[in-house]
Amino acid sequence: MNPPVKKPRVLQREQGPLLEALRTGVVPAKGAQLIQVGREKEIAAILDSLKHLRVGAGTSRFVIGDYGSGKTYFLRLMCMVAHREDLVTVHADLTPDRRLQGSQGRARKLYSELVANMATRGKPGGRALTSVVERFVGRVEEEAEADNTSVRTLLRTRLRRLREHPAGPTFARVVESYWEAHHEGDENKRDQALRWLHAEYATKSEARDLGVREIIDDRNVFDNLKLLADFVTMAGYRGLLVCLDEMVNLYKINHATARRSNYEQILNIINDTQQGLAPHLGFLFGGTPDFLTNPHRGLYSYEALRSRLEENPYAGNGLVDYHGPVMRLGSFTKEHFYELLKKVRDVYTSNGQDLPGFTDEAVEAFMRHCDSRVGEAYFRTPRSTIKEFVGLMDVLRQNPQARWTDLIARVELVPEANPDLLPTAAQDTDDDEHLAAFRM
Repeated sequence: MNPPVKKPRVLQREQGPLLEALRTGVVPAKGAQLIQVGREKEIAAILDSLKHLRVGAGTSRFVIGDYGSGKTYFLRLMCMVAHREDLVTVHADLTPDRRLQGSQGRARKLYSELVANMATRGKPGGRALTSVVERFVGRVEEEAEADNTSVRTLLRTRLRRLREHPAGPTFARVVESYWEAHHEGDENKRDQALRWLHAEYATKSEARDLGVREIIDDRNVFDNLKLLADFVTMAGYRGLLVCLDEMVNLYKINHATARRSNYEQILNIINDTQQGLAPHLGFLFGGTPDFLTNPHRGLYSYEALRSRLEENPYAGNGLVDYHGPVMRLGSFTKEHFYELLKKVRDVYTSNGQDLPGFTDEAVEAFMRHCDSRVGEAYFRTPRSTIKEFVGLMDVLRQNPQARWTDLIARVELVPEANPDLLPTAAQDTDDDEHLAAFRM
């Protein structure tokens, strides 16, 4: 007789947010590792890249998969892995209004969203920029006290390193303003410094109260990410990981010049991270196969990117290569999904919340019912299926007299529509990027 499988320890602070995310059909921000199945080799490959960041290298990896293959979940899981490696993470989804390169504040909005989602091991839920700045300032204050020297003098000495970056002098001045505001108890000035660091100033005139003449704008987003990576290492972390999801929104840009300018920015990122010009800075890009390989609108339409991202010709037909810049995620199998549902059930029934009789037999019956309703779609795009599964357990938990054998027949599923296949809306109609190719 085989010994019972030991269930992983589930903390209540992870259990609640995880189940709530699954109920609403969103990717969990906490506890994702509790329901992880498969992907061991992919995780190990990304972990190797993260270890390179720790020692001062840069990296750019593309996580490519069909709709429903779990790209977003994988990227969030990699953020959690990065926190264990003492890295700072920032993440954002690209949208028609948030791009790597653009006018009308589109690139600045992407940077602002990234910084708003900054997370660390101690603050995994985001909004960690204040903690990072205070950690840096606190280290300087402790060192100044130990050396019996002026905090301001030592602070300026430490910040001098940032002046090597194009946007460094202004960034250093804003951090110094933050320390001054903290020291003087000036909450208004402190908030102004944080607004600048979050790229919330849209015009240079707004930043004059801080004594600076520059802001983070559409022209210098990548420069500021390199600067931010340097700063977090000065605060005692080991590097910065940038996770950008929904890259298909660049593929959907109708205007060729605007799309090309974004692809040129991706090329800049790859070149700098691979050539040692962006130390301690890593990028994970999440996108669909069309975003990568479409010869007319995808990254492969830009020859310089195609040459850098073409996959190993020896991989395929069952052979894989996890060391290249492109990592393809396969879809879930039934076996993976079965293990996933069991893990979701085990998380649900932890901390004393038992569901008597809801055994592996019930999980198998649930899968058979889903298969009869929508076929393989139930495990290839599992979001709505998991939502129904958690809803079933919610009813069983709150109604002890109910039987799962009676309720499973009432589970309703419809195949999820792939939003990437929807017609693209007109974009850039009022964007001055239309003038990019104009010459007098």
